[in-house]
Amino acid sequence: MSDSLKEKLDKDEQAGNHPYIRPKDAATLLILDRSGSGDVKLLMGRRHMRHTFMPGKFVFPGGRVDPSDSRISNVLPYHPQVEARLSEGLKNSKTSARVRAFALAAIRETYEEAGIFIGRKAEAEQLRLGTGFEAFAERHVQPDLGGMRMIARAITPPQRPRRFDTRFLAIWADAIADKLPGGHGPSGELEDCAWLTFNEARQKELPLITTKILEDLETRLRQDPDLSPETPVPYYFFKKGRFEKEML
Repeated sequence: MSDSLKEKLDKDEQAGNHPYIRPKDAATLLILDRSGSGDVKLLMGRRHMRHTFMPGKFVFPGGRVDPSDSRISNVLPYHPQVEARLSEGLKNSKTSARVRAFALAAIRETYEEAGIFIGRKAEAEQLRLGTGFEAFAERHVQPDLGGMRMIARAITPPQRPRRFDTRFLAIWADAIADKLPGGHGPSGELEDCAWLTFNEARQKELPLITTKILEDLETRLRQDPDLSPETPVPYYFFKKGRFEKEML
């Protein structure tokens, strides 16, 4: 990470008078569309101004991993190398269900916030999934983790009122199995959802970590246009008062 970005992140993430909070698992999904003749586009939306956390910022769909996400098992699996990378650095439970929950949380939040179903149409007349995925079952959409690629991991610094250990995942838009009309989801958390080029996204009001993830992804796509599962990914965390970066 460049010194200038470190300074911006340090300024933006100054600690408050908050006790230590253990980061909660979270996941974000970057849906990439390369179907047109122009640049790759990404789905982003603006957080509602009523939110106390990052109001008005443009973000990718995503949120906290719910306990029920780890109980959804009737899904198509990750690529083995993606699953292995997501398993790195886990504390406490290292089960496949927990690792699977990262992508399922991102898929669920993408539906709730943007009205988009990631997966594939199931042939079974009855698709049993579970809590949070009732709409998927109704539309016969089976979540499919096979196209998921890990892009980055980032942990919120300490002494903040909210802390997240976020896995940033990406998938190509051909994994969209269905959509709700209107371009938004039932939660109402994201407004103005739109497909943006990298240049268009940079013109929006973004969280600084989102700016960095966009930069990393754009660089990766130039070197690795198909997002190979073998490609190392950055891991951002706070250590001794500074943001640090390691590769996973």
